[in-house]
Amino acid sequence: MSRSASRRTRAPRTAEIIAGQLRDAIVRGELTVLPRLEDLIERFQAGPPAVREAMRILETEGLITIRRGNVGGADAHLPTADRVAYMVSLVLQSKSTNLGDVGEALRALEPLCASMCAARPDRNRTVVPELKRIVAEQADAIGDVPRTLGIVDRFHDTIVQGCGNDTLVLMVGALERVWAGHANAVYAGDDAPEPPPTTWKTSLRDHDRIVAMIERGDAKVDDLVRRHLEATQAYMSSVDDTCMVTAAATIANRSLAFG
Repeated sequence: MSRSASRRTRAPRTAEIIAGQLRDAIVRGELTVLPRLEDLIERFQAGPPAVREAMRILETEGLITIRRGNVGGADAHLPTADRVAYMVSLVLQSKSTNLGDVGEALRALEPLCASMCAARPDRNRTVVPELKRIVAEQADAIGDVPRTLGIVDRFHDTIVQGCGNDTLVLMVGALERVWAGHANAVYAGDDAPEPPPTTWKTSLRDHDRIVAMIERGDAKVDDLVRRHLEATQAYMSSVDDTCMVTAAATIANRSLAFG
């Protein structure tokens, strides 16, 4: 093997090592701005191609944003649940996944999150006050479709966030964002369906009952959440002809993935 071919073989490996060390530093919160290219070359004793490839790897992962032009450099970003949601949506979209598949997963997992909220001994200091604020806001927003959609998204996300399990928060939260991104895409157009007032009132009533059950620690809240999701998803199916996961672009446009 020629020397130039050997260098080409080693370069990706070197780049991966550099990317791995920088990735660890970013995740630990030790790096918010990457050093200059020249400093990285000196630090890792590597050639410019390997360092540039390492930065491309990190940029693809969403961990850095490279500033181009006269003001060079790169800003580092901690990984976010929103980027997970974006990638999950892309994977599901690439598999032509039916939206009902996402709904089925949410019907299995979000009720579990609700029952875990109800089991928290500190629920009346943490989860419940925020849920009550959201329900009050929802009651005030009836008739305002865009505002209500955002409030409903926050209600369900707060239940997931409040379950106390980081893994569920990440994974179920990603599915919530996929569903919310799709719902917002459906209701965003000029010819978007206008839900009847009874739909919003039923949603508000269910949310109020869910909060009350979590507040008193009622484990059966999972049954109510499941039935509530079934009704919501059935309505979505009735107004959406595609029924396919297409939320990735909407998630990106709403800055959920990159904010």
